[in-house]
Amino acid sequence: MFDDKKTKYYLVFIITFSVLLSTLSFYFYQAFYSPNALTDKEESHMLMIPSNATFQTVVDSLYGKGVINDLISFSFVAKVLNYQESVKPGLYTISPKMNNVNLVKFLRSGNQTPVRITFNNIRTKEDLAEKITRNLEISQDSFLNLLTDSVNIRKFGFNEETIMAMFIPNTYEVWWNTSPENLFDRMYREFGNFWNETRMEKAHQIGLNPIQVSTLASIVQAETVKADERSKVAGVYMNRLHTQMHLQADPTLVFASGDFSLKRVLNIHKEIDSPYNTYKYRGLPPGPINLPEISALDAVLNYEDHQYFYFCAKDDFSGYHAFATNLSQHMRNARQYQAALNRAKIY
Repeated sequence: MFDDKKTKYYLVFIITFSVLLSTLSFYFYQAFYSPNALTDKEESHMLMIPSNATFQTVVDSLYGKGVINDLISFSFVAKVLNYQESVKPGLYTISPKMNNVNLVKFLRSGNQTPVRITFNNIRTKEDLAEKITRNLEISQDSFLNLLTDSVNIRKFGFNEETIMAMFIPNTYEVWWNTSPENLFDRMYREFGNFWNETRMEKAHQIGLNPIQVSTLASIVQAETVKADERSKVAGVYMNRLHTQMHLQADPTLVFASGDFSLKRVLNIHKEIDSPYNTYKYRGLPPGPINLPEISALDAVLNYEDHQYFYFCAKDDFSGYHAFATNLSQHMRNARQYQAALNRAKIY
């Protein structure tokens, strides 16, 4: 009888243990392999993990934004897979229906989604800093500090006036959490990629270096928004440079004045004492007056060889220009345009 009771206790223990084991096994399986991320969503979620973030930061973001349903199971799996001590910052694309194992392994891998940065229509360093960091973790001010740091700038072979020539407007892929320094280094590499052997040879043939090409291209870009006209405008300025004539570029006066809302350059602006005043000083200004696009840079490298020395905007406000080989012809074109400005009450 004693053995029967012992056997019963043993069987109860075995059954209880089996049930518990099955229950725990099921729970562990559920915790590891059941979908826990975006279970009721069809679209992915972009998770930003800041630099120096802790595991709690990640959990707060995932659970707080409704990315994961079961916080406890995620934390448990993260502990088992040692993710709590291996948080990697960056931008991650979380797919719908991911289970905890895949999600934790994915975050632990550091397999980020690159961010596309695009910058164009830039006039100032402040504009550049704002646009280049718009979709990144780093702040505008942190990048602007590098742009205005003379020690940093000179490491790359530029100075305060020429540094804008280092940035080639385009679309680039970078990591969301890239540092200001790494982004600066990347832009310098892209500068080197742009100025390949072919472009360097073209620059040499026209007697300019890359910074001078960028400076002239910035003037050309400011003069015309018409890409198909830029090589022709570049040819005018090259003719002036070759003959030691003042460039007399109105956009340089706007830059020298610091008033970018200026719509009409007057004689008083020609008296501004600035190295960017190309009515007062011969040759190219000290550096670019904006960030020239690739089309403007290539327009200078492939400038149109012609006999024009003058141009002014057409009086139809089409954005195109009337070109002239001599001053008298140019003055006729200019009077027609000035009359059109007066009629439009643009003073």
